[in-house]
Amino acid sequence: MSTRTTNTTDVLVIGGGTGGYSTALRAAALGLDVVLVERDKVGGTCLHRGCIPSKAMLHAAELVDGIAEARERWGVKATLDSVDWAALVATRDDIVARNHKGVEAHLAHAGVRVVRGSARLTGTRTVRVEGVPTDSTPGAPSMPAPGAQHEIAPGVHDFTARRGIVLATGSRPRTLPGFAPDGRRVVTSDDALFAPGLPASVLVLGGGAIGVEYASFHRSMGAEVTLVEAADRIVPLEDPDVSRHLTRGLKKRGIDVQAGARLLDAEVRENGVRARVRTARGETRAVEAERLLVAVGRVPVTEGLGLEAAGLTTDERGFVVPADWGRLETAVPGIHAVGDLLPPPSPGLAHASFAEGLLVAETLAGLASAPVDYGAVPRVTYSSPQTASVGLSETEARARGSEVEVNTMPLTAVAKGMVHGQGGMVKVVAEAGGGQVLGVHLVGPHVSEMIAESQLIVGWDAEPADVARHVHAHPTLSEAVGEVFLTLAGRGLHQQ
Repeated sequence: MSTRTTNTTDVLVIGGGTGGYSTALRAAALGLDVVLVERDKVGGTCLHRGCIPSKAMLHAAELVDGIAEARERWGVKATLDSVDWAALVATRDDIVARNHKGVEAHLAHAGVRVVRGSARLTGTRTVRVEGVPTDSTPGAPSMPAPGAQHEIAPGVHDFTARRGIVLATGSRPRTLPGFAPDGRRVVTSDDALFAPGLPASVLVLGGGAIGVEYASFHRSMGAEVTLVEAADRIVPLEDPDVSRHLTRGLKKRGIDVQAGARLLDAEVRENGVRARVRTARGETRAVEAERLLVAVGRVPVTEGLGLEAAGLTTDERGFVVPADWGRLETAVPGIHAVGDLLPPPSPGLAHASFAEGLLVAETLAGLASAPVDYGAVPRVTYSSPQTASVGLSETEARARGSEVEVNTMPLTAVAKGMVHGQGGMVKVVAEAGGGQVLGVHLVGPHVSEMIAESQLIVGWDAEPADVARHVHAHPTLSEAVGEVFLTLAGRGLHQQ
């Protein structure tokens, strides 16, 4: 028999991904009573299907690549016998599980009440939660002690939020008509890592960060990879020089990169997929692969959220647009949105969601909090080679009317870059005449760990001369960053 209960809290967060749980943790730390509703597992896509498991697999791919480099470059007579897929998956899953337990522990310690169920708005301060059927004992109390993980009994549970409601329901992979994912022959980024075994060949549709990462992983694992991107270059949101260097690196590894191309049709067969691709030259090519990986973007999840009951609508792309970006508050006072529900300039990245969660929590607590500086949010592609950028590309800076000065340096111009032997570059875009640094763009090994310095440079409106005063360790890859700024400041050493 269905039950109905009513509960009150200060803040109710719908969605337990990075944006949702960061909001909940910060709000609880500020003394607010917080309920977090999640219908699956806290941690969301990033932890369970995206960022964490994919980077775990990419680390394994890096180890595989290292064996080949040791043999081919360094005379280390190492060979790769095989990849134990079950063991690789077990390590990945252990990393995810330990992170999941860590998030649950943080929420419990903070006193956040986590409710497992499906939520929808019923008003501007009210939410109805339908408990997800579980193996837990029916008839459990509707609200646990603070900090407990709580799976409510099946039934209807009404909540009232005194301070506000936070929408953090995230996104899902965009799919193509006629290509329903089956988890085996046609997969999305959400299920690619969980498909059975390692395919011998993959057709990756979409050359953004996600598609490039999966293309890189499968190539490292020995698959023949074709990467198809409709735009005239891969990672089209990045600086053109980033695209150029990344394309060169991927092709050097044997990946067939087809930019400016489009999928005409595809036939799913028992043993794989046969597709026709129109190339940038107008030629029609047949591509056969064991697996088609669709990575053509993500769409916000708002179905069943009941936005209309609160007087909210989405834009034509499905995003929830803030009326006040400084507070991430919607057109309905007291209802805020974070994470993948937000349109650009929010980049749909987990680390941006953390910042958005902190901002919204502090706003609901009555604190003055600085808006998220989206221009200083770093962007990283964890392929081999990696890319990392922050700020404006050269094209964007010129389009805004800025007179710019640009300096580019290959990573192989420094000794550590030669050691790694993967090519790459550092590119800095600054205002002409020694003015503010507008953007920094990196391609090469480990640049995901190098971008933090540039994030501070751009975020703090530094000028090349400010950076040139600081000494970079030698020999390091980051030394190339220092060299580029020395040159821009008129103090060039190895670069004239």
